[in-house]
Amino acid sequence: MSFFTRFAAIAFMVAPAACAHADAGEERRPVVDAPAGSIRGVELNGIEAFKGIPYAAPPVGDLRWKPPAPAAQWEGELAAVEYGPACVQFRADPTSIYAENLKAISEDCLSLNIWKPENAKDAPVFVWIHGGALRGGANSLSMYDGAALAESGLVVVSINYRLGALGYLAHPELSAESPDNVSGNYGHLDQIAALEWVQQNIEAFGGDPDNVTIAGESAGALSVMYLMTSPPARGLFHKAIAQSAYMISTPALKEARYGVPPAEAVGLYIADKLGAKNIAELRAMDADTVIKESVKAGYVAWGVVDGVVLPDEIVNVFDHGEQAPVPIIAGFNSGEIRSLRALLPKAPKNAKEYEAEIRARYGELAEAFLKQYPPENVEESMLATTRDAMYGWTSERLARNQTEIGQAGYLYIFDHGYPAADEAGLHAFHASEIPFVFGTIQETTPTWPDIPDTPAEKRMSDAMLNYWVSFARDGVPSAPGEHEWRPYSADEAYMLFADAPEGRATHLLPGMYELHEEIMCRRRAAGIAWNWNVGVASPPLPPQVQECK
Repeated sequence: MSFFTRFAAIAFMVAPAACAHADAGEERRPVVDAPAGSIRGVELNGIEAFKGIPYAAPPVGDLRWKPPAPAAQWEGELAAVEYGPACVQFRADPTSIYAENLKAISEDCLSLNIWKPENAKDAPVFVWIHGGALRGGANSLSMYDGAALAESGLVVVSINYRLGALGYLAHPELSAESPDNVSGNYGHLDQIAALEWVQQNIEAFGGDPDNVTIAGESAGALSVMYLMTSPPARGLFHKAIAQSAYMISTPALKEARYGVPPAEAVGLYIADKLGAKNIAELRAMDADTVIKESVKAGYVAWGVVDGVVLPDEIVNVFDHGEQAPVPIIAGFNSGEIRSLRALLPKAPKNAKEYEAEIRARYGELAEAFLKQYPPENVEESMLATTRDAMYGWTSERLARNQTEIGQAGYLYIFDHGYPAADEAGLHAFHASEIPFVFGTIQETTPTWPDIPDTPAEKRMSDAMLNYWVSFARDGVPSAPGEHEWRPYSADEAYMLFADAPEGRATHLLPGMYELHEEIMCRRRAAGIAWNWNVGVASPPLPPQVQECK
């Protein structure tokens, strides 16, 4: 399975399916007079919710594949009482644990939701960026409901952004339309526009525009890193949370890098496969057709290193200390790949074959690799290899890099299981921490392993929610009655979320970070991609170079 095909396959599992669902009951209808206009929401149990607020103009017609334009001013009150449509996307397998019921899907999708305490004033702002491989997902997923976080004092914002080819396609004609001669990154520019909207309007909702935390999981955490490296996003946020981020190599706009063709060349290829001679013909196509046919043609959504919106590879920006100087929480789940097995290469027949493959591919690093991922249990070692190469290494790198520029970094690993997940072979699976953070453990997707309604699960959810809330409030995660979460600077400390939070641990998975950092560094120097092409699927290890010593 190719680099692109494997990532496309995983998106079948993480993108929501499209069905109808009903909103919760409604009571009082509060009205906020914001610079954007008068907005009417709903109130329930002291929490006010405003849903489906447009933060940019519909990206349709001639605005398809253009940076987001300002939303038109509405007359009278905007009835913000229902979620806006999800952005056009490829539908997931409805049996996937990630499949969610979506009320509507449309190209006119650039909206956000806000939850706030009834009398909020100068409250910390928490902006959630959903995951879904940059080609699926929505801000309306049930477990993203912000009411519990708002109950704890935050103003919560969740956003939609363009997905798939509609959000990330680059093309020479599109670059020629741009004053900066760039294209792609439209979904990323949507996120920036949403943050600009927050800066202009959130004070009217009782939020503090000078205390904004951006947070996301998976592709949402990738987006957090993009925002941290993006000059146009500088100053729009003040803290960051990256849950299961992956700092893998990113395509460049106009040149081939790391074995990947230029993003513009990919755009030309996709246009040809869709039978479009030019951008005008692509813009005339139905949005659903663009998404479906581009996926069939092998298109995979990525950010684009264009020198303007994304100035360089994420690792390079962080290595140079040029990322946003903000505190961060970064972490990953012990069972990430248990629900993302399409990322795994074909397993060797036995332990002997596994060890031979590793020795052939990793050269002088083979001993360190086999110590970290031994042949005695090939399946577990392969699950851990891909997990660490993508999520574990990234999380520790984020904590280290922010510490190096004088910002606080807080590292965690989520190793929490419960009967339904463990019995399904999904202990601490990818995204399983989300409902604990949001306080929505009884509001997960229809096929999510049921989280039991027990004091232990409620304690874990209360703890994680409070750690996240306090970090958004003042940059230091804490939870009443739970362990202190020490910063990474304190002897490489990290928080372990297992049966309960455990904050005394240091040196997460000793040797893991150093091994994957060395592999990445050598590949970067040799022009080879770094992602899930690891373990028995790894290209031969490049030779040592001075910059990697």
